[in-house]
Amino acid sequence: MNKTVNINLAGIFFHIDEDAYLKLQRYIQAIKRSFTDSQGRDEIIADIEARIAELFSEKIKDERQVIGTKEVEEVIEVMGQPEDYRLDEEIFEDEPKSSYQRTTKSKQLFRDTSNSYVGGVSSGLSHYLGIDPIWLRIAWILFTVFSSGAFILIYIAFWIFVPEAKSTADYLAMKGEAVNISNIEKKIKEGFNDVADKVKDVDYQKYSNKVKNGSTSFFDALGDVLLVLLKIFVKFIGVLLIIVAGVTLISLFISLFTVGTFGFIETPFTEYIDVVNHPNIPLWLVSLLTLFAVGIPFFFLFILGLKIVINNLKSIGTPAKLALLAFWILSVIGLTVVGIRQATQEAYDAEVIEDSRNLNLQPSDTLTIKMVGNNRYVRGLYHRNDFKIKRDENDNKVIVIQDVEVFIKENREDSIPKLIIRKNAEGSSYDEAKERAAAIKYNYDIKGNTLLIDGYAITDYTNKYNDQEVEIIISIPKGMTVYADNNTSGFNNSWKYNDYLTIDGKEGKYLKLIDGQLTCQDCPKDQWEYNEWEDDDNDSDNGVKININSDDDNANLKIDEDGVQIKSEEVDIKIDENGIKIKTDN
Repeated sequence: MNKTVNINLAGIFFHIDEDAYLKLQRYIQAIKRSFTDSQGRDEIIADIEARIAELFSEKIKDERQVIGTKEVEEVIEVMGQPEDYRLDEEIFEDEPKSSYQRTTKSKQLFRDTSNSYVGGVSSGLSHYLGIDPIWLRIAWILFTVFSSGAFILIYIAFWIFVPEAKSTADYLAMKGEAVNISNIEKKIKEGFNDVADKVKDVDYQKYSNKVKNGSTSFFDALGDVLLVLLKIFVKFIGVLLIIVAGVTLISLFISLFTVGTFGFIETPFTEYIDVVNHPNIPLWLVSLLTLFAVGIPFFFLFILGLKIVINNLKSIGTPAKLALLAFWILSVIGLTVVGIRQATQEAYDAEVIEDSRNLNLQPSDTLTIKMVGNNRYVRGLYHRNDFKIKRDENDNKVIVIQDVEVFIKENREDSIPKLIIRKNAEGSSYDEAKERAAAIKYNYDIKGNTLLIDGYAITDYTNKYNDQEVEIIISIPKGMTVYADNNTSGFNNSWKYNDYLTIDGKEGKYLKLIDGQLTCQDCPKDQWEYNEWEDDDNDSDNGVKININSDDDNANLKIDEDGVQIKSEEVDIKIDENGIKIKTDN
């Protein structure tokens, strides 16, 4: 059983085996002796200890894990032995080449607050990307302006999640230089002046050395190229995740602070949203639930993209992750409840017959149908499946419904025209739907042979909108003529079902009910007719005779075994086995 020691290294506590502790202590003492006469000795030692603590932290997977001799030896191998370096002042003047090969590492992203204006984000990215910080700052300004300030959120995200370079080890890692004793001493003595010009490009140095030594093979180079392409592709995926998630989060925040404020601020849209909000749940609460339910997954995608792009990204911590997960679950449950309550408002539909009467007309009379408007509620007569919110004569808010439809059918029971006004609505129960349908206010009038029907209906604002509609069903006897005014266009039923007749766009024409069809009485001759041909062959059994009529001429088409013949008042065309014969009046 080995004895363990608790040590405090750079402000971090570690459990270390006694033998490993003695070895680490001898190593640190040797480093201190090497820097006895060096300028900035205390700062160098502090940064070396901080780097050792960082390496230990990377190796520890559990707080109770004890650091052994193996971990200490691995750290010493990374940091290097003090005797491997020339630590006097001559190391920076005509420094001879050392046989010791220093360990290098890839760059890590930090915020460089030593060269910053706000948070050091641009300066840190400049080290990571190898771009002058002035161009990055200009890019931030342009993106912020063109996105109406939305890119500020991305800058703040970098500011929060990218760690600040505080120690010498952080500055070395930020510039892609190995964090060992020699470099720590060098950076401190140089005061971090012109470090970027003296840091060698790791990949360039590696490949140039391979070329000089003649040890690079074709397949090794190909593998390295493929590895680089793979890394570029992975980085591209990370950037894509950042952009998509960032845009989504920005949109959600904008929605929260616009639509979500309708419940607090009176706007022209507030009453329209409230009139379809059947569960009576505050709009700001729905917006907040949507923000959490949709935004939290995209927030984690944003963090994932940052982790792909940034190797040493700080974690938001387990408590924060659990809290966000809890908010997401509660938000999904809340939206589900809201959706169910909203859906139940359309579970039932009901209809109410407001009026059913006989019209005082004879089958030989002509029934005129005309729509009537009201400037207070509608400015134009046209059919709509939505609603408007207006004020009545008493300045009370009402819902104006233009879902009014006219149906015409044949009255086969007797010879008297009949009128039925039917109202429809939906609700969470049949009784509620019936009550909402009965609350619809609709007017019509009969003057002589003219039926004046409103092109709109109204209901109180408190009834809310739930697919209310009005149907006018007109039953006419056989032989009766109907004249539908042009302003009924759009209100007339255009579907043939349940024995309903269609006007087929013949508003403004006199239509007579003959053999179950509305036949136009004053339309130009545009119906199919069968006429006698003006030739010797009048036997209809020898072919198919078709009349093609228009407003200007009367053309006959005949197709039989002798060929095709087209005859009109001006031209006679015949196509048969002998060719084409054309005869004109001229």
